[in-house]
Amino acid sequence: MSILDWPEAERPRERLLAHGAASLSDGELLAIFLRTGVAGHTAVDVARNLLIRFGSLRALLEADVETFSQHFGMGPAKYAQLQASVEMNRRYMAELMRTGQAMEDPNSVRRYLKSKLRHEKHELFGCLFLDTKHKPLEFEILFRGTISSVAVYPREVVKRAIANNAAAVILTHNHPSGNATPSEADRRLTQRLTESLALVDVRVLDHIIIGEGEPLSMMEYGWM
Repeated sequence: MSILDWPEAERPRERLLAHGAASLSDGELLAIFLRTGVAGHTAVDVARNLLIRFGSLRALLEADVETFSQHFGMGPAKYAQLQASVEMNRRYMAELMRTGQAMEDPNSVRRYLKSKLRHEKHELFGCLFLDTKHKPLEFEILFRGTISSVAVYPREVVKRAIANNAAAVILTHNHPSGNATPSEADRRLTQRLTESLALVDVRVLDHIIIGEGEPLSMMEYGWM
């Protein structure tokens, strides 16, 4: 049966228009992207099958073109479209974040940082540099590490803060394991960076850790 034969209230596209994208499951959202199914299978069937084979929407979005194209009905063209949609989302988040003060719209900042770091398979450490009004100036990935650690050098962080003429900074790094809880080493590093940046009058506003779920704010948990 074609999706067009479904009751209108059950069709993913119509449900999205009526109730918003958040009301749809991962499979339904993916089905709208795919647009059409394959012989004997609707777009929803194909989408659900892809999610089962990859294990999650995230794994599907992070797959390389060779792995993605191994699945029936998929190929380089679909892969390019999917990656373009992912990149558009990242750029949208960046633009949304830059339009307001970072600490007045913390959710936009966290979504942006998540879009930059969540898909990475190795630990990365970055800084969001802010001006005197806490408006974003620049985001930079400063250090790249292994699957379980990354070496961070306070001197280099201070140099980049000065180069960006920053008055404040939001620190961030990812945990590829998925568990965003900061380690004792994370807490010590945050303290060292806070003290080092204070010497050049740069304030550390937060340290955001990106894991599997929602980004974790060390400031909100009272860890800095």
